[in-house]
Amino acid sequence: MHVLALSVELHLPECRSLKAKRSVLKPVTEGARRRFGVAVAETAHQNTWQRAAVGVAVVSATPRHAEEVIDEVERFIWSHPDVQVLSATRSWMEVD
Repeated sequence: MHVLALSVELHLPECRSLKAKRSVLKPVTEGARRRFGVAVAETAHQNTWQRAAVGVAVVSATPRHAEEVIDEVERFIWSHPDVQVLSATRSWMEVD
């Protein structure tokens, strides 16, 4: 079993409220969840209007498949015009 996590820091320049932030983030998180079958959560900056941190995790039988899925998820996030990606970090999880 191989587990790969992606942490993405986002800037949401057009958001002027938490409600606006939710309306921008929901298509990103729900879209990734539905389209790629990954686990997604907002992991930081929940009370900040123009910042968000999103965590994505995939479990796969092979490392190559996990990387392919995370590559697609990262491209999907970058493709949203309302968000600016500040950083993206990948981490392999140790499984005993």
